[in-house]
Amino acid sequence: MEHGDEIGGESQEKHDDEEAVARLEEFKKSIEAKMVLRQSNLNPERPDSSFLRTLDSSIKRNTAVIKKLKQINDEQREGLMDELRSVNLSKFVSEAVTAISEAKLKTADIQPAVQICSLLHQRYKDFSPSLVQGLLKVFLPGKFAEDLEADKNSRAMKKRSTLKLLLELYFVGVVEDCSIFVSIIKDLTSTEHLKDRDATQTNLSLLASFARQGRFLLGLPLTGQDILEEFFKGLNITADQKKFFRKAFQTYYDAAVELLQAEHASLRQMEHENAKTLNAKGELSEDNASSYEKLRKSYDNISRGISSLAEALDMQPPAMPEDGHTTRVTSGDDISSPISAKDSSALEALWDDEDTRAFYECLPDLRAFVPAVLLGEAESKVNEQSSKTQELQTDLVPELDKGQIATQEILEVSADSGVVPEDKNGKDVDKEQEKEKEKETEKEKEKEKEKEKVKDLNKEKGKEKDAERRGENEKDRVKGLEGTNLEALLHKLPSSVSRDLIDQLTVEFCYLNSKSNRKKLVRALFNVPRTSLELLPYYSRMVATLSTCMKDVSTVLLQLLEEEFNFLINKKDQMNIETKIRNIRFIGELCKFKIAPAGLVFSCLKACLDDFTHHNIDVACNLLETCGRFLYRSPETTVRMSNMLEILMRLKNVKNLDPRQSTLVENAYYLCKPPERSARVSKVRPPLHQYIRKLLFSDLDKTSIEHVLRQLRKLPWNECESYLLKCFLKVQKGKYGQIHLIASLTAGLSRYHDDFAVAVVDEVLEEIRLGLELNDYGMQQLRIAYMRFLGELYNYELVDSSVIFDTLYLVLAFGYGTMEQDTLDPPEDCFRIRMVITLLETCGHYFDRGSSKRKLDRFLINFQRYILGKGALPLDIEFDLQSEIAIDLT
Repeated sequence: MEHGDEIGGESQEKHDDEEAVARLEEFKKSIEAKMVLRQSNLNPERPDSSFLRTLDSSIKRNTAVIKKLKQINDEQREGLMDELRSVNLSKFVSEAVTAISEAKLKTADIQPAVQICSLLHQRYKDFSPSLVQGLLKVFLPGKFAEDLEADKNSRAMKKRSTLKLLLELYFVGVVEDCSIFVSIIKDLTSTEHLKDRDATQTNLSLLASFARQGRFLLGLPLTGQDILEEFFKGLNITADQKKFFRKAFQTYYDAAVELLQAEHASLRQMEHENAKTLNAKGELSEDNASSYEKLRKSYDNISRGISSLAEALDMQPPAMPEDGHTTRVTSGDDISSPISAKDSSALEALWDDEDTRAFYECLPDLRAFVPAVLLGEAESKVNEQSSKTQELQTDLVPELDKGQIATQEILEVSADSGVVPEDKNGKDVDKEQEKEKEKETEKEKEKEKEKEKVKDLNKEKGKEKDAERRGENEKDRVKGLEGTNLEALLHKLPSSVSRDLIDQLTVEFCYLNSKSNRKKLVRALFNVPRTSLELLPYYSRMVATLSTCMKDVSTVLLQLLEEEFNFLINKKDQMNIETKIRNIRFIGELCKFKIAPAGLVFSCLKACLDDFTHHNIDVACNLLETCGRFLYRSPETTVRMSNMLEILMRLKNVKNLDPRQSTLVENAYYLCKPPERSARVSKVRPPLHQYIRKLLFSDLDKTSIEHVLRQLRKLPWNECESYLLKCFLKVQKGKYGQIHLIASLTAGLSRYHDDFAVAVVDEVLEEIRLGLELNDYGMQQLRIAYMRFLGELYNYELVDSSVIFDTLYLVLAFGYGTMEQDTLDPPEDCFRIRMVITLLETCGHYFDRGSSKRKLDRFLINFQRYILGKGALPLDIEFDLQSEIAIDLT
């Protein structure tokens, strides 16, 4: 197996090496292609004017090509270059430059744009100067002065792509003057821009991109490849320019780091002030919260930009004082400490167990059970078909009506013409009249055909109307059925007290989904009985599941609950506390499903704390019992909830609350924020001891006893005999019905280790005597187990009958005649009877003949005397006596 892994590892390494070599070869080819392209651009052989006149110079063709220059990409590169070779752009160079300058280029489009610009540079002399001027306009301060609402991200991306294009054009020789980059970098590294946070973020991004792409210009070390050094040697750049770039970058980097430190200090100061406000008032104003988020966002963006620039310059990013990154709002007790109040419960899970987490987080996906049409995400096909048929009817009827009107007009004109005009050529009037009659008969036939068509059309319209009526009747019937089904569904709601039932009911409602039904459902959920608080988690789960597809359900319900809370909190009469508790617990359950926002919960809690009297105390405590623990353990709300809890305890100490209310407050507080306790230290056992415990307490059963015995025999006996004896005596660790298996293992091991079986018997007898001496109530289960174990040892012939009878008499007589008699065996204590019954139940059936039977009969007489001395016995002991040893007693 190991050999196969070595072969697989070697083949993988070989494959990786081959890929690295292939990438290196591809990189070399691209650099060589750039070097060839630079030679062509530095010494261009431009065609003369006579050759250009032979090409297509029409406005239509050139305009089409220029439009394509605005959408340069790798797919269109070859076709666009072929078109550029076939047209004459001598009179349209400025338009081509404008198109390229305005093109929205991505990173993958830079190389195609470089090749296209190289082609135009090699063909037109005035292209390169115009292109440089056009691209530099992007960096001018007044470029976007008129367009103040333009997207800042798109402007930054435009600058970044333009800077990359200029650098690539410089590398391939289209741009020969490096001084253009001097002016660009001088503008980007100006400290005046540090006053504008958006401009600072953009400039940091541009400078990092420039440093990564133009490492040679900054004098940074290259990757060590000879072909790169050869490629950059041909660039026209002086040592002074390199020195300028390096100094400008370093100066700007230092200024940006100072700005970041100032931002960090401001953010820490604002956190300190916000924490004080939270401790004092329990919440932040919207202005303070928005200012904090704005400052934090600015700090994060500048920090990312500086880190990116430092990486491009081969420098270490700056480390902020106190901590490497600023934290969110901390508690007021320890503002300077990076460990916030949340850290004490950071290790605690959001939910107490997996079932609770699944209930509140694992909601059924309705789209997997219900068609999209029923969820309101697509229109019904029936409605689409009906709308299409209506459109077709409206389109066809006017055309038929027009044809009918036209034929009627023709017939009326022909019928009303009483005078027949004479023929100009002097033809006979009778013949003309006959012809007219023939025409009239033909027209009458056509008229009858038209009437038949109109009748057929009317029949079809009648059929369509009948179909529409039937459809309306079907809709009415379906609506009636839906109403009946909805009533049945709403009737099932109060009995849906399990996750499966409420999920099934949710899916059923989706098949009845409509706007009116959703309103009825919300009203039914809102009117949950005020005493049925156990329904609230399941109703909330239904709302959370439906809200994934039907947003109005949760919105309307929350609005109703909030309005009810405001109405109840403003009422000063101390009635209907059950309604108040139902309302606040419903809000708390919806909060745990993340339907009710945390801000709503905190506003309700603050309203109760502001007037912490009478019912408001019960409402606040019920809210904390419902979702306080959830909000305290959530990272986003832990600080605010912690502050609210502190305010609650301060109010409890200040107010003169009655014992019931004081207990309510304490229970709610410690339910949300339990007192800190030291974690239990688990006992660390050696692997051998863990294996022994696994064999005896986990694997041992009727089917595996032979396997366990073999495994125990294989153990290093000298090392583990004492621990094995200790485990054998812990018979209470396993099941009571498996004690005979421990005795069987003892018998099996005694064949190979005599001392072990003797030690087990001695320890069992010693433990039985110790139990009689102590008579501790907490040891009763263990004492019964030892009596059962002793009986099983007799069954497996590890002890003889004399040991059993000695133990039985010891149980009856131990402690009698001493000063501690009433302590060791009080008159009302019947546990010794139970011990005797356990031992006789285990092995007494073997004492049915010979001397053992005579010994048992004599013991039973003493046992009966002992029982009569105890008085009235418990019913379970009487039953055991009657069922097990009644025959022997007679």
